[in-house]
This record gives sequence, C-alpha cells and structure tokens, in this order.
Amino acid sequence: MNDLTLVSRDQWVDARRKLLDREKEITRLRDEVTALRRQLPAVAVEKDYSFTGPAGPVGLADMFEGRRQLIVYHFMFDPQWSEGCTACSLLVDNFGHPAHLHVSDTTLAVVSRAPFPTISAFRSRMGWTFPWYSSHGSDFNYDFHVTMDPTVAPVEYNYKDADALAAAGLTDHMRGESHGLSVFVRDGERVLHTYSVYGRGLETLVNTYTFLDLTPLGRRRYVNEFPLHDTYGTDPDAGGSH
Repeated sequence: MNDLTLVSRDQWVDARRKLLDREKEITRLRDEVTALRRQLPAVAVEKDYSFTGPAGPVGLADMFEGRRQLIVYHFMFDPQWSEGCTACSLLVDNFGHPAHLHVSDTTLAVVSRAPFPTISAFRSRMGWTFPWYSSHGSDFNYDFHVTMDPTVAPVEYNYKDADALAAAGLTDHMRGESHGLSVFVRDGERVLHTYSVYGRGLETLVNTYTFLDLTPLGRRRYVNEFPLHDTYGTDPDAGGSH
C-alpha cells in the first residue's frame, strides 16, 4: 500500500463521491450480467452419477434434498491427499447459514474426489456442517472439468482446451485437481445443468476478500496463501493468530 494522502474533509468527500460513481457503474453492470446468467439455456444431465454421503450411495437428484435448485462447489481434494485444498477451504469458510438458501428453494453442497471417510474426517476437523459428498470412482469431476487427466477425458478448464491453456501459460490446470462451481435445477424428474464457473470467477464467494477490499491495506495475499483456519498461531508462515 502507498502512504495515505491526508486531505480536508471536503476534499475527502469529493474524492469519495467520484469513487461512488464508479462503484455504481459496477453495480449496474453486475445486475446486467446476472440477468444474462439467468437467461442461459440448460443442458439435461443424462449420466447417472453416483456419490457417497453419510448415509451411503446417493445420486445427483438426491443431493437437492427435495429443493428445486442445487449449487455444487467442486472442492479440490485428491484421493491421495489427507487434507483438502487450502484455497478451497478459505472459500467454504465463507459459506453463510444455509437457511437463507433453503427458503429460496436452493441447496448448497460440496463434492470432492477424495473417499468419503477422508472427507468426513477433514470436515469434522474444520467444524463445517454443509453437505459434502465423495465422487470417488465417478466421472463427475472429469465431466464438469475440475479434474484433468488426458487419459480419462479431454482436458478443458474455464472453457479453454489443452492447446488454449498451454498458449495462455495455464499449465497448472492441465492435470490434477482444480476448483469450480456448478448449478443445477430440477425440471420434474430431470436434472438440468445451467451454469458453471471456474478460476477467479469464484472470488465473489470469498467474503474475506470482499471485506479486505474495503480497507486501505487490501488483500495482501492470494487465496492459496491463506492457511487452514485451525493452523493460525501454530504455523509460522500463517501471518497471524487467533
């Protein structure tokens, strides 16, 4: 951060009003984009995916929990890992109380490739209560482009194929786990896929960033530089304490 410039109250109000005009431009543009997002067409989910939850095997339709809409956060958790991704952990730390989504006929769930016992142990350790399912052994992650393995499915991330990713220098997304979010809606007995977002498109879900963006110090660290929340005060690189 640059040194703060000290001005009179009147000068500050003038500068704040100019910034407010720009903020309102963003608000209006966001409303336009939100309307366009709602107008996107839908694709029927034809494959019969199988997941594992606390009660055993479930299908995608079961994850709606009787509601009309389902939002799935694709949490990076490789089957060989004992802990989930730190950046994904920061994001789900920012989930709000589910009652506000439930009253809007919407369920929020998390899906990862790690086996369910590993997921369950990590979820308990972190104190999270949201529904979290394992897609281990399923094509789900590959079909929704959050696990990349060219021997299983063509590589695609954030709507770029392998060639486009390589040309953009995004080789980290060409193999292994990445994060994303997908939205589904029920149409009678059918499940429709309406939206998926990846990469920095998910930053709007990180309220930690939203709050820090209001401050003069700002973010100061990238999402993957935030440690797991239960390591603050114990990790010398965590940069903070409880």
